[in-house]
Amino acid sequence: MEILAVKDLTFSYPTCSETALDGVSFSLDRGEFTVLCGATGSGKSTLLRMLKRELAPVGKSSGEVLFRGTPLGELSDKVSASAIGFVMQDPEQQIVTDKVWHELAFGLENLGVPPADIARRVAEMASYFGIGSWYDKDVSQLSGGQKQLLNLAAVLVMQPELLILDEPTAQLDPIAASDFIATIKRLNQELGITIIIAEHRLEDVITICDRLLVMENGTLIANGRPEHVISEIRSRDDIMCGMPAAARLYTALNSNSSCPLTVREGRDFVTASYRNEVRALKREMPVSSSSPALSFKDVYFRYERNSPDVLSGLTFDINEGEIFCILGGNGSGKTTSVSAAAGINKPYSGTIRVFGKKLRDYKNRSLYKECLALLPQDVTTVFLRNTVREELQDAGASTDELPFDITSLMDKHPYDLSGGEKQLVALAKVLASKPKLLLLDEPTKGMDAAVKKQIIAVLRELRSRGITIAVVTHDVEFAALCADRCAMFFGGRIVSVGTPDSFFSENNFYTTAVSRMTRGFYDNAVTLPDAVELCRLNGKREA
Repeated sequence: MEILAVKDLTFSYPTCSETALDGVSFSLDRGEFTVLCGATGSGKSTLLRMLKRELAPVGKSSGEVLFRGTPLGELSDKVSASAIGFVMQDPEQQIVTDKVWHELAFGLENLGVPPADIARRVAEMASYFGIGSWYDKDVSQLSGGQKQLLNLAAVLVMQPELLILDEPTAQLDPIAASDFIATIKRLNQELGITIIIAEHRLEDVITICDRLLVMENGTLIANGRPEHVISEIRSRDDIMCGMPAAARLYTALNSNSSCPLTVREGRDFVTASYRNEVRALKREMPVSSSSPALSFKDVYFRYERNSPDVLSGLTFDINEGEIFCILGGNGSGKTTSVSAAAGINKPYSGTIRVFGKKLRDYKNRSLYKECLALLPQDVTTVFLRNTVREELQDAGASTDELPFDITSLMDKHPYDLSGGEKQLVALAKVLASKPKLLLLDEPTKGMDAAVKKQIIAVLRELRSRGITIAVVTHDVEFAALCADRCAMFFGGRIVSVGTPDSFFSENNFYTTAVSRMTRGFYDNAVTLPDAVELCRLNGKREA
């Protein structure tokens, strides 16, 4: 039974000559789990917001969206608010109260639900999500994963029939992201909620979805079962690069068997089809300067006098001319550490040095004059103007010198950009300061796989120019492809450091799908190029 129908939907933003959506048509049956994917700026977020009347962007539109056969504009306020739920990419943008319990009750209060019913439904939802232990906490005390789970619970307490999610795992660590996706699937299976989710992290969602929608330049170019869609687009490298590792390996090896999607299916494909006499690739050790560009020595930091330490004896060095990726759970102190390196957070003990000089010895903002630059996690904080063109002019950035192409965004307001586009514009502003030490906090958040490849190429080019780069990231695939060394952050300090092949080969959860797929059959294969090369070196098994 059809629950949602989108018919010839076209939309354009004010002052923009190009359409953000162009004749999009599809329908969803009740209880379907649908994944929406596409390049950064392809129109995914715009489409999802057009499905929720209260969040629909301002602009010129045509076509129609029907919910249970009724146009969105004709739904009652109560049905529109409660029957269609929406979870945003940034958990901070959706939270409206200061306490966890009040956030859960807020939507029901606005719907006029009787207090006794509110208490019952909130208690049930808190129990379902395991929120009981932080039910009375301030929202500000929650980690990113907890905030996103709270957002989901606050939407579900209103008992929606259709749940829309716009890149809900973009700011979550790998474990929290997997848990969140598992929760979404459980809601779909146990409660029958229809789900449409836009994601760039496709490894976990494509393997469990019923339908895959692919967008390009505001149009829908593929719609169907995931295995069928992947077969249709296998020649499109720009789209395939975001698909599950098993499907990408299958495509790269030009196989004609059935397309694997999950890690288990990928492992069966490799072990059944290829030999393993050559178990490992020869590695060249990365060459970097022995002089540290950034050094932490026994650094302690806390946000309040009576609060626990966020950085607890943090000690590590990042060498000149290397790309150093820091991974770890939400709330482990990663962002705090790069903020301390940039002089924003002041440790109460320990020493931080930048190029051998103590941080406190950089006077009159000399630290930020062609020395150090920080791209913050919330990139909207760097935007001050009404257009991208004005932002770049303010920063002194020449479009001819940019390491990637954002000319199509020049006349847009920065707040109207997709998550990935905002990251690109902010990175362009940061690079305009010509830093020797570049600190990046979640630089690939909201980016599709094709743009990530561009960013990796940019970072490698910057490294070749002698720039040292420290990256805080939840994106293990990105770190495996671009890092010289990776570090695990836990409890306010770094507990392990290693090259990507050793680091990811030794982890079970903070690791890549390729590593999980090939472990025990091949040694230290952590990226898709590793697996492809090993399969080709060994050759196919004889039938």
